[in-house]
Amino acid sequence: MSETLHFPIVVVGAGGTGLTAALAAHDLGIEALVIERDDTPLGSTAMSTGLIPASGTPEQVAEGIEDSPELFAADILAKTKGQTDPAMALAIARESVETIAWMRDAHGVPLELVGGFLYPGHSVRRMYGTPNRTGGELMAALEDACAKAEIPILTDATVEEVLHEGERVTGVRYRRPDGVLEDVTCNALILACSGFAGNPEMVARFIPEMAAATFHGHPGNKGDAMRWGEELGAALEDMTGYQGHGGLAMGHGIPILWPLIMEGGFQVNLDGQRFSDESAGYSEQAAKVNAQKDHVAWSIFDERLHQLMCAFDDYRDALKAGAVVSAPTLAELAGKTRLPAEALAATLAEVTAVTKGEAEDAWGRRFEERQLLEAPYYAARVTGALFHTQGGLVVDAEARVCKGDGGRLPNLFAGGGAARGISGTGAYGYLAGNGLLTATTLGKLAGRSAARLVTAES
Repeated sequence: MSETLHFPIVVVGAGGTGLTAALAAHDLGIEALVIERDDTPLGSTAMSTGLIPASGTPEQVAEGIEDSPELFAADILAKTKGQTDPAMALAIARESVETIAWMRDAHGVPLELVGGFLYPGHSVRRMYGTPNRTGGELMAALEDACAKAEIPILTDATVEEVLHEGERVTGVRYRRPDGVLEDVTCNALILACSGFAGNPEMVARFIPEMAAATFHGHPGNKGDAMRWGEELGAALEDMTGYQGHGGLAMGHGIPILWPLIMEGGFQVNLDGQRFSDESAGYSEQAAKVNAQKDHVAWSIFDERLHQLMCAFDDYRDALKAGAVVSAPTLAELAGKTRLPAEALAATLAEVTAVTKGEAEDAWGRRFEERQLLEAPYYAARVTGALFHTQGGLVVDAEARVCKGDGGRLPNLFAGGGAARGISGTGAYGYLAGNGLLTATTLGKLAGRSAARLVTAES
């Protein structure tokens, strides 16, 4: 590789966004080179549950679920309290149906409509996932699709600089493990290298409430895309937006997923008392947990919820790691968790009264009668974690990067964590699955738009 390479399209990052972008460009007959800093494609996608929402799908119709892009966009706007671009929310919601069908039917990604519970903020069931509901499984399927398409993925190559002439990108410069710098030129560049949650200085600057939080994400989240984009005059928005998680198993780095909460579980602090409406969302719950003593909470649940959660790989991993404790009585559970027994009993009694309709919840949460907790009981010690950021480069409905003056950069595209998402300005705006929704949909759009640009200019 002593000579400078040239590809019509270069993609920086081989996570969900990068691989979908390369596949979309390939579908239109344009070759893309994917450059990845790690020795294998993973990215933030591999650390997720691999769930992607889509609205108005044939599978929903078959199950009698009434949904539409308009309803999905309304859910997004409601969750963000109106603090996101409504046109982009609707555009991405409209694209979601085709994104799922394209990944599954054109490239063999095994996606199916997920049954069971509703995730916070969603009006109806619209979540799609792989058979085992893991991001690793999703990434494996995307990587296999790229291999079948013979898409080149250059691993162990860290992009350090975007080469450009004025506003037009001409290529990138990357470093190999031996320290040698290499250049590759291109006609269009797609930034798919995620956000800045792994950059402590940027987190402290933009999201100070999470500066001390545990970072549970891909180490490549260094904010490079934002830095390169700004050098070219790109606009940045919603830099205070992020996805947190209020249920990362303390000391184990395994998320205790939110179906446990949505189906009747609750959280207490070290005084054995609840401190919030846990069902409002797992993202905003992170800061609430971290506001408790020692940045710790205990998730309390029962045998019914334990059986429900056993369907998830993450929970099974938590069991193997010893992150979940159980006891035949609440008093014995209090002993194992070192929570004050009287306070824990009083909290459960309050939750039970709310569940039976005998009292109103002090935090405004609603429990359904079928969610009544019964012995034996379970608990997991958790902390609030920062998963990934949601702000970034402003892009339009074609995933083209926009300038501060409202115009567009000539040949720069972005998606996923590198781009501004649809989660607004805080943690509260994150709607479950919207990280992968924007990753895969903006990746698809970026690949297609870049391919059309290359074709038009050739």
